[in-house]
Amino acid sequence: MSRFRIAIAAAVCVLAPLAGSAAQPASDPFTMDQVLSYPFVAAIASAEHADRVAWVRVVNGVRNIWVADGPSFAPKQITRYTKDDGQELSQLTFSPDGKHLIFVRGGDHDANWPAEGDLAPDPDSSGTQPMVTIWSAPLSGAAPVKVDEGDQPAMTDDGRIAYIKDHHVWLTSLSAKAKPARYFFDRGNDENLKWSPDGKRLAFVSKRDGDDHSFIGIYTNAATPLLYLAPSTGRDDGFEWSRDGSQIAYVRRPGKGGAPEPILKEIPHPWSIWIADSHSGAGRKIWQSPDTLLGSYPETAGNANLHWAAGNRLVFLADLDNWPHLYSVPVDGGDATLLTPGNFMVEDVAQSRDGRFMIYSANTGSDRNDDDRRHIFRVPVDAATPVALTSGDGLETSPVIVSANTVAFVSAGAKRPFSVATIGMDGKGARDLNGETLPRDFPLDALVVPKKVIFQSPDGLTIHGQLFQRDDGVTKPGVIFVHGGPPRQMLLGWHYMDYYSNAYAVNQYLAAHGFTVLSVNYRLGIGYGHAFHHPDDAGLAGAAEYQDVLAGARYLQNVPGVDPNRIGIWGGSYGGYLTAMGLARNSDVFKAGVDFHGVHDWSQLLSEWVGKPKPRFEKGDFEAALKVAFESSPDASIDTWKSPVLLIQGDDDRNVPFAQTIDLARRLDAHHIYYEELVIPNEIHGFLRHISWDEADKAGAAFLTKELQPAR
Repeated sequence: MSRFRIAIAAAVCVLAPLAGSAAQPASDPFTMDQVLSYPFVAAIASAEHADRVAWVRVVNGVRNIWVADGPSFAPKQITRYTKDDGQELSQLTFSPDGKHLIFVRGGDHDANWPAEGDLAPDPDSSGTQPMVTIWSAPLSGAAPVKVDEGDQPAMTDDGRIAYIKDHHVWLTSLSAKAKPARYFFDRGNDENLKWSPDGKRLAFVSKRDGDDHSFIGIYTNAATPLLYLAPSTGRDDGFEWSRDGSQIAYVRRPGKGGAPEPILKEIPHPWSIWIADSHSGAGRKIWQSPDTLLGSYPETAGNANLHWAAGNRLVFLADLDNWPHLYSVPVDGGDATLLTPGNFMVEDVAQSRDGRFMIYSANTGSDRNDDDRRHIFRVPVDAATPVALTSGDGLETSPVIVSANTVAFVSAGAKRPFSVATIGMDGKGARDLNGETLPRDFPLDALVVPKKVIFQSPDGLTIHGQLFQRDDGVTKPGVIFVHGGPPRQMLLGWHYMDYYSNAYAVNQYLAAHGFTVLSVNYRLGIGYGHAFHHPDDAGLAGAAEYQDVLAGARYLQNVPGVDPNRIGIWGGSYGGYLTAMGLARNSDVFKAGVDFHGVHDWSQLLSEWVGKPKPRFEKGDFEAALKVAFESSPDASIDTWKSPVLLIQGDDDRNVPFAQTIDLARRLDAHHIYYEELVIPNEIHGFLRHISWDEADKAGAAFLTKELQPAR
């Protein structure tokens, strides 16, 4: 919706399960604590010119950084945090030579909107205001050293660190005598810092006047004025230095302005690629997207994913053929070459050290179920000849280059949680970097392997889902799970986002405790093409996606072994919205639900999320959209809501205002509808503490059990 809204030769990558897991008999139902003890890889990064990789590993809410060096890539832990305190470890940043590693501790880097005053979250109610801070992580394993408050660090070989503090650029270094100071003055809000290849100049994005336009700036020294590249009324971002530092390539989108854009209709959002001289600032356009819906700025991971490649070519991602694919274009201009043809989505993108190949993850492969998985591929930057590096029934994502011939990535399976693995650029020599074993009582062998299912929505759209079912001959209640986002895709295994790994664990728990679960990949999600991702009349413009959820419930009612009269529903964020929609519109189908931080009245959020028109003659369709937005909300169907619901939300939610849950609770009171609530003070949208997820997930499972399973 508006504004939110080929056979490849495969070298099989088979990764052994992590050692140390006690095989629990599948007949023994495991506990929520056991299945939530899965390890998770929260971030991965590599050095530009050294054979070194680092990642964040999270177990039971405790976050720590690990490093592995080539050629053996034997992992070692370099931080020793012990508490589930909700303080993120993110922004892993090596110096180009790999001799120094810094990271950011604290904050909320997954939120769509910052809190008022940019306050960092305090999810453990510590009583002390947390700050977002930059730390140096000695590779020897010595204790980390605090560098300064700040975010988005960029480091040079000699240990100078540029970073963002209070929306401006600051500079310090790893020297013990260094005193942090503001690096230079720029009128805008600065972000996205990148040193030139020689480490002497710093490029940045300067967002101006509420981000209605932005510039790419370059700072050289105090004696040289800031240089802005081909300033315009556009929004410039997503830039890359050329390998010799003489030029910068960047993405330009139109600045915000003109007639009001329609809220209820999809319109094109074209964009272009520019190159500018890094000394004069003179720029020129080398590629322009078509003014069509498919030519709109890409909204999947990394957006344009612009890279400066060998042979004087630029590689980028676009949806021009209805799928997010890689293209390349000569720096001198010309037609773009499609590098990754086929009906699949390119997601995470990296570039080989010599610039000759792109490494990427995609939901394709030799197996017919690979559209609900991820595998790693490589492709030359000038020819459509992709080759699979991994394949099979696992999931591989987030590739990074760790040597001239080696790729590291994050790997999981249907049962095996995430770990870091490596493989050669030739697709050989795959191995898992088992830095730690699984927790002893993690129920590896007791998990079910979800099955891909396909069904039709009433308007004929094909919908994918994953069915979690134990074949034990017992008739059970069914549960629909709806993901959030909505630009997400649930998979046939552990998810690469922590929020949805938690959901996968809960669905496994429900399947082990007397439920059959169907996870529905409704329209608005990714993985099935641009048109599926950007449908008409969806969300606040008509809730067209709800019919996919209801169709999933109808499908589940007809699955053998499912009691059609005992169907529940649960989900978080956008999934919470769709959970509430199901209960409000179809209490005849959905007999109970668990609503995590869902939207309940789109019209309340329209001014905040879409933007109320400034006072002027042109009003656009804002007033009409208010009506449609309310009619597309659970609140509009409160008169037919009969089923019980559990409402769960943290009251420091930065994505969905807590007022949305308060509003729904008052309406449920007025209509005498039974509900329970679990409010977690100071938690945000995606809970930062393991104990918060543990409490909420146990409450949700207990509520569905109480309402849908007969008393024993």
